[in-house]
Amino acid sequence: MFTQSWRSGFLAEKMAAPGPGEYFNVGSHISCLTCLGQRLQGEVLAFDYQSKMLTLKCPPASGKPNLHDVVLINLAYVSEVDIITDRTETPPPLASLNVNKLANRARMEKEDKLSQAYAISAGVSLEGQQLFQTIHKTIKDCRWQEKNIIVMDDVVVSPPYQVDNCKGKEGSALSHVRKIVEKHFRDVESQKSLQRPQAQQTQKDSSTLSS
Repeated sequence: MFTQSWRSGFLAEKMAAPGPGEYFNVGSHISCLTCLGQRLQGEVLAFDYQSKMLTLKCPPASGKPNLHDVVLINLAYVSEVDIITDRTETPPPLASLNVNKLANRARMEKEDKLSQAYAISAGVSLEGQQLFQTIHKTIKDCRWQEKNIIVMDDVVVSPPYQVDNCKGKEGSALSHVRKIVEKHFRDVESQKSLQRPQAQQTQKDSSTLSS
């Protein structure tokens, strides 16, 4: 185990041209101090020489086991870098990525954002937008048709989006959507009930300070 340090002046002056010690090997453990005074320590996952971007796998800020934080560091904003342990052997091969799964996830995220944008542009109420998100978590096959929520092309939920506004052929699909809608508004009301005493207490405290 050894420690090797660089200062900001060295980084600014020396990193313009390749030289010994200017590369960070994957698997090495390093510690660095940012210009904001934050000390980061972790394992090198990647280092791009041209952009001087360093990727570290650090202990999780949440403290949860079996998790790690992945941090991108711009060495232009680092005042000190210490190599704690240097790894010189060839790193293990990268884990294979399921490209199709990633592409599907990206597509779904894009569709969700477009759906939210459509709802806002169509003038859908906040209650309607929230209900759509709740339904979509359980049933992916739902979309907007003007201000109506269409679920599996079988059920239509129209404004003001209550249980009585769920229309469609009687059956399991309609029954399931009605249960989702009923639970959604029950949870919303429960959340409001919890917030009311807090708001009243805050108002009471403010009145006490003002008097």
